[in-house]
Amino acid sequence: MDHGDVILRFDEATFYFDHRKPILAAANFSVRENAKLTIMGQNGAGKSTIFKLIMGEYKLKEGQIHIKKGTTIGIAKQVIAPADMEKTVSEYFAGAFTEKKYDLDRHIAKVLDAVNLKTDYSKKIKDFSGGQKARLLLAFALIAEPDILLLDEPTNNLDSAGIDHLTSFLIGYEKTAIVISHDANFLNCFTHGVIHLDSHTHKTDQYVGDYYDVVQRIADIIEAEERQNARMEKDILDRKEKINFFSHKGGKMRKLASKMREDVEEAEENKVDVRREDKTIPPFNIEATEFPLPLVNITALTVMHDHKPVSKKVKITVRRRHRLRITGPNGIGKTTLLEAIASGREKGAEITKGVKVGYYRQDFSGLPTDKTVYQILEAEMERQNHQEIYATAARFLLPGDKIQTPVGGLSEGQKGLLCFARFMLQKPTLLILDEPTNHINFRHLPVIAQALNEYEGGMIIVSHDEEFMGQIRIDEELDLGAL
Repeated sequence: MDHGDVILRFDEATFYFDHRKPILAAANFSVRENAKLTIMGQNGAGKSTIFKLIMGEYKLKEGQIHIKKGTTIGIAKQVIAPADMEKTVSEYFAGAFTEKKYDLDRHIAKVLDAVNLKTDYSKKIKDFSGGQKARLLLAFALIAEPDILLLDEPTNNLDSAGIDHLTSFLIGYEKTAIVISHDANFLNCFTHGVIHLDSHTHKTDQYVGDYYDVVQRIADIIEAEERQNARMEKDILDRKEKINFFSHKGGKMRKLASKMREDVEEAEENKVDVRREDKTIPPFNIEATEFPLPLVNITALTVMHDHKPVSKKVKITVRRRHRLRITGPNGIGKTTLLEAIASGREKGAEITKGVKVGYYRQDFSGLPTDKTVYQILEAEMERQNHQEIYATAARFLLPGDKIQTPVGGLSEGQKGLLCFARFMLQKPTLLILDEPTNHINFRHLPVIAQALNEYEGGMIIVSHDEEFMGQIRIDEELDLGAL
């Protein structure tokens, strides 16, 4: 597909909430018509903030954003707003238009077909599964046929068929698309280039090429910059030793030392400001509190058939070191089931009294948005240990400047890492994991898979990420669709 004129340009764009912690610092990049680009950067670097600047929700502190006159923009957000949960499908999509659409049903039918979702238009949004909500978010962005389509983690909660359908749609989309995603395979299928946001320099670099090539190119550049800095650092240390020697000699030697000191200061200023590719979290261990009895006895489970809850008999016992994977198509009720098991509301799935449960919710609704990272972690400790809390947070890339941040101020990826930090301190006997790869940068996933493999407790997991699941030992798989 030929790329047309520049449709969007960031010109010396600077943005911050706190001027001491910039998100963008004189950032520059441009997007052409019909281009398919991804924004790449660390969790919390500000990728979603760029989308909010494009949408006009935030305003730059300095610089400009140029958008071609007459351009329409649509965004598929990560989560449906709480205010939309009580709306019907028709009411929800009506909100995508500024004026009343008398042929709204026709528009809805077109976009629901594009995202491969069939449903009753009178159904309430709250009654859809996580995967179905992901499709509704995408359809909402598409319904007005925007010139620029912004997609924030669009594959979260989609099964493999849904991801394939979305990929095919984006390949054929005849307008501009900018995507934020942790799914490297998905991105590599259709993107033409990468806008890399560096969380250290707060600047952007633009690369043309497929995703994996760009990732390797950035890694090569960082390695070269680090080598150059290492050489300069060695030279600076040599000069400092000479300065110390000459400064004690007096006379001309002392003047020479003064001149060399100025040269060293200039050399230190000229060191390359190495861009920092996404850091990977170090290996970690989730301890499991000892428990001699079976953790969960499952004799029946509630699943959705034809939009109605139906109880199905099963016979499964989850013990320590036993991993159960639950699968099934979007809409069958996997998230609802896990929530019911974790809360004790699923009568056919009895968690033994005394079992300590670590529950990863795909929407992070178990993390109070007004609590800080420190308070969340502190609540999991029997005895407060200030140093351990700080060390655990830093291990999951939530260092000192983030630990007093309320959860509501974290990116979705940082919330995911916080959940694993909490498990480290909680030491659960049973892990219940609902899409634990959602929003997590792909570089962290092998480390998380290793931690789950080494975990000695019981585990019940739902995940559509087949590459991730291929790294985890599973003892038993239950397909809800086959019940």
